[in-house]
Amino acid sequence: MSKSKKRAAPSEEGSRKPKKQKKSPYQVDESLLNVEAGINESFAVMDSQLLADYTAQKITRFGSDLSSIEVADLTISANAIMDTTSWQSPRTMENLAAFLEKFAERPERLSTAPEVKGSPHTIIVTGAGLRAADLVRAARKFQGEKSKVAKLFAKHMKIEEQTKFLQTHRTGIAVGTPARLMDLVDNGALSVAKLERIVVDVSHIDGKKRGVMDMKDTMLPLARWLTRKEFKERYAAEKKPLALLFY
Repeated sequence: MSKSKKRAAPSEEGSRKPKKQKKSPYQVDESLLNVEAGINESFAVMDSQLLADYTAQKITRFGSDLSSIEVADLTISANAIMDTTSWQSPRTMENLAAFLEKFAERPERLSTAPEVKGSPHTIIVTGAGLRAADLVRAARKFQGEKSKVAKLFAKHMKIEEQTKFLQTHRTGIAVGTPARLMDLVDNGALSVAKLERIVVDVSHIDGKKRGVMDMKDTMLPLARWLTRKEFKERYAAEKKPLALLFY
């Protein structure tokens, strides 16, 4: 009687199925990162609701140590954000001036400044000093003898110098980083009483493919700046609304 042949048990290694890697909800779609142009092209197709949802997602991610009330306080309503999906050109530094002209209610006023010194009608907020310096150059198209572009960031600039500048110059457009902008409003040097629009420099990415909303150190200060009480009260207001644009 022949002995039945035993089948060799499959090796433990061979029987294992490769595990599917879970896609992180915070994973960036690499195909939308235009490294050559230095922009994240996904923002070009986000309407107001998508931008509000995206912002909330980033706050949840980086605000893990915040209470639910604190997170709610940093939330921006879709009604507060202007839909700019009609803008078809790349959201590069070179196209910033044209973007501002397209979405300003009265484009001719971009080259003017309120009578009160240090009271810009437009504030452009970005994540780093070097980037802010570049944006200042782009915004100088609107600079004139009676309307200066203010540089409001910490890189190589003392807050005392910026305070003096704001106190002595009529300013139409200010470009800065969230923390420095907050400090200047809080010390009274920067007035937001005449502010008509806030433009967030979200599309720009650095050499590591990161934008202002991709790092805790820049995203949370940005959220705190955008949700200041005096801004939230004016977003979507019937009289003198404050426009919030993501560029």
